[in-house]
Amino acid sequence: MNSIELEYQSRMDALPGKERIARSLALLAWSRQMIARQITAERGAMSDERLRWEVALRLYGGDPTVRRMIESELADVSR
Repeated sequence: MNSIELEYQSRMDALPGKERIARSLALLAWSRQMIARQITAERGAMSDERLRWEVALRLYGGDPTVRRMIESELADVSR
């Protein structure tokens, strides 16, 4: 690890567990928003529900079982 990563890890380790979880959830929300913007840029506008499932597919589609479940949901969602 470089010095920036070491400092980051040191500061994260010093946080209470509740704050670390809050930061992790904020980072996950930010990531989902970024992926949603990418999907919208690639495919154009779509319903909020479809976009949520498309984001889920991008995040969790590497697992074949989860991919099938998400694709099943996508088949029932309107554009």
